[in-house]
Parts: sequence; structure tokens; C-alpha cells
Amino acid sequence: MPVPDYQTLMRPVLALAAEGDLSVGEATDILADRLGLSAADRAATVPSGRGSLLRTRLHWAKTYLAKAGLVDTPKRGVIRITRRGTEMLKSHADRIDNSVLRQFPEFCSFVDATRAPPQLATARPDGPAEETPLEIMRAAHRQIEAALAQDLLARIASAPPSFFERLIVHLLERMGYGGATADAGRVLGKSGDDGVDGVIDQDALGLDRVYVQAKRYAPGNTIGAGPVRDFFGSLDRHKAAKGLFVTTSAFSPQARETAEYLSKRIVLIDGERLTQLMIRYDVGCRVEAVLQIRRLDEDFFD
Repeated sequence: MPVPDYQTLMRPVLALAAEGDLSVGEATDILADRLGLSAADRAATVPSGRGSLLRTRLHWAKTYLAKAGLVDTPKRGVIRITRRGTEMLKSHADRIDNSVLRQFPEFCSFVDATRAPPQLATARPDGPAEETPLEIMRAAHRQIEAALAQDLLARIASAPPSFFERLIVHLLERMGYGGATADAGRVLGKSGDDGVDGVIDQDALGLDRVYVQAKRYAPGNTIGAGPVRDFFGSLDRHKAAKGLFVTTSAFSPQARETAEYLSKRIVLIDGERLTQLMIRYDVGCRVEAVLQIRRLDEDFFD
């Protein structure tokens, strides 16, 4: 049989996870055997040629199951079924797909946030879709990046605390900060940081610097005005004119208002903005494929 689409793989992946924790690689090999895939199907790659077709579809099946709370990833690359996933296996013996996952609010929030059209997974050029093929592709791109953003935050949350501080300095360097010297961006560490986690030069001579505060908080743990005022005090002690406050969660309206009216320039970066910047500057992620969309060149025929 050919490689199934990612929705067809959802229940087999969930059933496999019910047998015990396993990696994506292990799941790929086991499912290939159970589905009776031929050697050619096992070797099939995505159009870019940079990845296994089965593994890619399995990854997306796992991602959607995770957004619905049916599986989680306790550590890197590991799939574990949840209590909700166990109950879903019992109630859906034949198939689990996006229409089934729609019963879970968190899955709907994930899908709807990207405004992906309902027919995205099965759209055909001759189908009755209201969206154009280009609109469908753009919606798919938004959905891919939304999933990537959540994966990035999850990986940051599972990393050692010092990793987040190094990540922010590295991101700033990729954005063009840091001047020209090797030590232009530095993580200050826990001892003696005086409320500041990192510092990076804004120019090659180090005449101006940006001080960084990094708070790795769980979703829902919103940062209020108090920590922003404390960071302002830290900047004052360092005689700094500007600072960057980054968190994996969010800032309250009061925190943003406080930052806006303080005498020093403090930029607040929440988890959503952080992942946008990481994706834009290829930090913690990489390009998997590039699609070139061409259209008729009317000028050529004039």
C-alpha cells in the first residue's frame, strides 16, 4: 500500500503510543512493518528530497494529536499517550482525524488561529474550495509556522535554565547586534548579574550596549509591572540607557504600559514574538523546503 496521509496515520500512531513510550524513529519503522509498506514506499521522500515521506507524515500526525492533548513529548523525540488519548482509542476503533480532534477546544484554537481552511488537507484543484490554491498554500504555511512556534517554546521549556539566556544573546547576534568582536554578546550568569542576564554591544567599538533580562515562564504565568520596574532599577545600576526584557510567556497590559512610560527604553518580547524572531532568523530551526510559485509573464507575450 502507498504511504497513508497524516490523518490516516493518527490512530495507528496513537495505538502504537499506547504500547509504551517510543521515539519517532522507532514509530516510523514499526508502522512501516505493520502497514506492509514496500521498500519503495519506505524510501519515498518529500518533494524536496530532504526527508522521509512516512516520517514527515507521522510527525504531523503526532503534532496534531499533541495539539488535541492525546499525546505529549516528555523528552526530545519521544511520544507518550495521555489519559485522554487512551480514552479516544476506546471510543474510536476505526479512525481518528481532524474532524474528530475538533471536539477539543485547544485543538480548535491551534487550527483556527492560523485561519487554515477546513478543506486544507484534502483540497484539490477541481474541488469546490472558496480559497484559491495560493491562499490554501499560505494558510498551510501559517499552520506549519504556528506548530513550529509551539515546538520551539516547548523545547526552550525543557532545556536547562542557562540555555534560555544563551539563546537570547545568540538571537541578538543573528539579528545583527554584537559589533565585530567574539565576546560582543555575553551571558552574565547567576552570580553578580545584578538583575541582568546578558549584555550585547550595539556597535563594533562597544560604545553602546543593550542589557537583557530573560524570564522563562510557563504559559499563563503573565509578567506584571513589578518585574519591569525591577529591571529598570537594574539598568540604572549598570548606567544603561536601554534594555530588552524577554519571556516565554506574556506581559500584562500594566507591564507594557509601565515599560512605555519609564525614562529608559525597555523593549518587551513575549513568547509569541520570540518565536517569530527565531523563525525569521533561523535560530533553533532550519529551512526544510522552498517552493517557487510562478505565474504567466504577460509582458513576454506583448
